Amino acid sequence: MPRARYKSLVDRFAADIRSGIMPPGTRLPTHRQLAADHGLALVTASRVYAELEAMGLVSGETGRGTFVREIALPPGQGSGQMTVAAGMLDLNFNYPSLPGQADLLRTALRQLALSGDLEALLRYQPHAGRLHERAAFARHVLSRGLSVEADQVLLVSGAQHGLAVTMMALLKPGDVIAVDALTYSGFKVLAESLHLDVVSIPVTAAGPDLDALHNLCRKRPVRAVYSMPTLHNPLGWVLSLDQRQTLVAIARQHNLMIIEDAAYAFLAEDAPPPLATLAPERTVYVGGLSKSVATGLRVGFVVAPLEWVKGLERSIMATTWNVPGVMSAIAVAWIEDGTVAQLEAQKRRDAQARQALAAQVLKGLAYTRHPCSYFLWLPLAEEARADQVAMALQREGISVSTAEPFSVSAHVPHALRLALGSVDMAALREALLTVRKVVQW
Repeated sequence: MPRARYKSLVDRFAADIRSGIMPPGTRLPTHRQLAADHGLALVTASRVYAELEAMGLVSGETGRGTFVREIALPPGQGSGQMTVAAGMLDLNFNYPSLPGQADLLRTALRQLALSGDLEALLRYQPHAGRLHERAAFARHVLSRGLSVEADQVLLVSGAQHGLAVTMMALLKPGDVIAVDALTYSGFKVLAESLHLDVVSIPVTAAGPDLDALHNLCRKRPVRAVYSMPTLHNPLGWVLSLDQRQTLVAIARQHNLMIIEDAAYAFLAEDAPPPLATLAPERTVYVGGLSKSVATGLRVGFVVAPLEWVKGLERSIMATTWNVPGVMSAIAVAWIEDGTVAQLEAQKRRDAQARQALAAQVLKGLAYTRHPCSYFLWLPLAEEARADQVAMALQREGISVSTAEPFSVSAHVPHALRLALGSVDMAALREALLTVRKVVQW
């Protein structure tokens, strides 16, 4: 097919979709039917749809076909759409905050202003953080069942930065990394930016299919596995000790590096030991204070085997040089005076109260959650389309995330992830009532 004619077909579909001639939800002809209707080779017909999908106009769904997307909804809602319009209720992102946290900050800034160390905070800091700060975070992770030395701990500018420096330092473009078929959307962005080959592990109600991971490692040269064993985002599971031991055994058998994301781990009390405790020689443990304290306090931590620390330090130097000294000083002061532990306990209670409210409002609907988490996963009816439901909720003044930003497999389920931690309880109740009304409509 001449290039001009091929492009004109893409342009014609695009114009019809943008003008509304082909409304959201319209099922397009199969690839074979498109090829037959326009006298195309099958590969060319597939390319037409691939270009439309790259433009964000259609979505291909395994076993269902190709559909026109709801283009009024921001593409990839739930990933990168940090700004929520005035008046919108945000069930898309979690930035849990408690009454009185601003006063804690005022007090901390006053105390910092009176400290004898203030001038030192104006200078560059060591890339991994000052030794006493690393020691404070080593004590902090003891509460999560992780016993490490200070020189294994590196301070970073939030958990997302911790993931970035880990993947930059220890992986290279083209490396194969295994990840749950539904996973943290920020990991997807990083993996794509670093040109990693992401392969998906099928998920079950209780965790990843570890037999599938084992079989995958036998077929592909998997270099690493990315895991959230304690309060998985978005599915909320906490892996049992048996599951963790099986995952570690697979990692040892196939020489996998484990990247353990513990961003929400503080919410789960009495969780089994971290993977980093079970396999300290091959696990990088990444966490932060964004969820447990405040999203604006961009201080996180990476715990790694000693032989990987120098490489991680170089990645910190290449990205941020060091965590801002003022930020790390506040974070360490709050660890040492018990403020962080107090806020974590309060947020566990807050998350439990929000989940109890959600259980009350959404009673009768099928959803997946952990009773201590700040989010839940709401699958939609077979005939429903997530982008249209999200758009309907947006018209009602509610921002939610579809499954698309979290999916790394060919099959993107029609589901919503509802973040429960960013609005007050009264507003949350009204928002959840509206969600129930819209999904049942």
